Amino acid sequence: MTADSGSPAWHALETHATAMQGRTIASLFADDTERFDRFSLRCGPLLLDYSKQLATGETLSLLLDLARERGLADWIERLFRGEHVNDTEDRPALHTALRTRGDDAVYVDGVNVVPEVYRERVRMRLFVNRLHRGEYRGCTGRAITDVVNVGVGGSDLGAVMATEALAPFRSNAIRMHFVSSIDGVHVTDVLERVNPKTTLFIVSSKSFTTLDTMTNARTARDWFMRHVDDPEAMAGHFLGVSANDHAMAEYGIPQANRFHIWDWVGGRYSLASAVGLPLAMAIGMDHFEAMLDGFHAMDEHLRDAPLEQNLPVILALTGVWYRNFLGASGHVVLPYDHRLHRFPAYLQQLEMESNGKCVTREGRPLAWESCPIVWGEVGPNAQHSFYQLLHQGTSLVTADFLAPVNGSSEYPRHHDLALANCFAQSRALMEGQSEDQARADMRASGMAEAAIERAVPHKVHPGNKPSNTLLFERLDPYTLGMLVALYEHKVFVQSVIWQVNPFDQWGVELGKRLAAELLPAVTGESAPVDMDPSTLGLLRYLRGKR
Repeated sequence: MTADSGSPAWHALETHATAMQGRTIASLFADDTERFDRFSLRCGPLLLDYSKQLATGETLSLLLDLARERGLADWIERLFRGEHVNDTEDRPALHTALRTRGDDAVYVDGVNVVPEVYRERVRMRLFVNRLHRGEYRGCTGRAITDVVNVGVGGSDLGAVMATEALAPFRSNAIRMHFVSSIDGVHVTDVLERVNPKTTLFIVSSKSFTTLDTMTNARTARDWFMRHVDDPEAMAGHFLGVSANDHAMAEYGIPQANRFHIWDWVGGRYSLASAVGLPLAMAIGMDHFEAMLDGFHAMDEHLRDAPLEQNLPVILALTGVWYRNFLGASGHVVLPYDHRLHRFPAYLQQLEMESNGKCVTREGRPLAWESCPIVWGEVGPNAQHSFYQLLHQGTSLVTADFLAPVNGSSEYPRHHDLALANCFAQSRALMEGQSEDQARADMRASGMAEAAIERAVPHKVHPGNKPSNTLLFERLDPYTLGMLVALYEHKVFVQSVIWQVNPFDQWGVELGKRLAAELLPAVTGESAPVDMDPSTLGLLRYLRGKR
């Protein structure tokens, strides 16, 4: 499923991909001693090395032709101008407005939304400062020691990821906890660790109706009321973050504790809004705004840099090259800094919920592949688990290696070892190991010839596996903002190439609706109606074991 019958640029890339068969990434380096310099880009503290891709100058030229044919530059401007690029929901996708700086103006249907964004940011600062100074107190007059964020998806993953990534910048005064899973275990485990009289809950949900979040939120409220025998106390221990002010009021959150988000911001793009309030509480508003500066720098880079020197554009186009023309089915994200251990999970939602689509913006079935399967893990751990598949498996998987030049731990030797592994793994994926190299290694170890010949097929690594390496000076708030915005914009660029809407998620909505319909049958409140035989069988088994 690769053809685009109406696209000269697409056909030129298909022809070029055929011509590239039999070539290797290693041979491209042999042909060009300056390849690293020509196939790497810098933006602020970031370096993107994409030289370990089976791509030539001609490849990039053809990919840029495709981007121009798809009208990429115009789509970027439409995004920033606040046009209704989320066409299935008839609204803008203006996450970039959340990190505007200075005197910027961003219009949504003729109204400049920047003053609203600034007002919410000022409210966040005032609240966070009160919390950190110990001025915001619980119902017994004691200072708040713990904050529990109750959310799911875009109201959870970004804040969790960033809070973990920026651990060195956290305030010691506040302990952060996150509840997302609907299974009851997650909320139970968190509630067992906190004191209701010194705990503040943030209920974060754009709609304030999401079943998972509101179930956990009601559990948290009931738990609080059981432990604090004062109906008035609840109001001071709960905050809300939502676009639904009425629902927050019905839940019992007072006006002063309601923080606003807007329907023109998708959940998975909302970290820079009040959805990032738990992060701001963890690291303070100065560091939070430094992250916004990083977001904004990458926004400006996307908008201003020529396409051929544009990090999100090149990252996106090389991904399209491997996905649509060289047959890659997966993309793996491999950070070599444990503080980024939640970054792959964050990108899974960002990429697959955005571009995991099978129809174009016009509703026609796609004639080409869209988003690959995105997964990942901290690199040093992953080396001892799924790197085997990357090196010798039968599926072609592209990889992003991420690492800070300067580690944040007090053990620099450990970080040097991590960097050595990072560079070695990307090199091994590219170069592989031939039969002759395998034989030479085994002979050097004194192995008998018969044993060598039996082992050779198992020791061969085909190589020619592509990767990008993203290095950055250090993992700080500014850099994290740049990294997140880099991937956000990569996703948008790929959506333009694939002609899909990256800002809706109807597949998620379908699952929510079916879960609500099934709940009475699971609880036994009503008999199942109109169920498939498999679901009926599962329900029978469930009832038989309860």
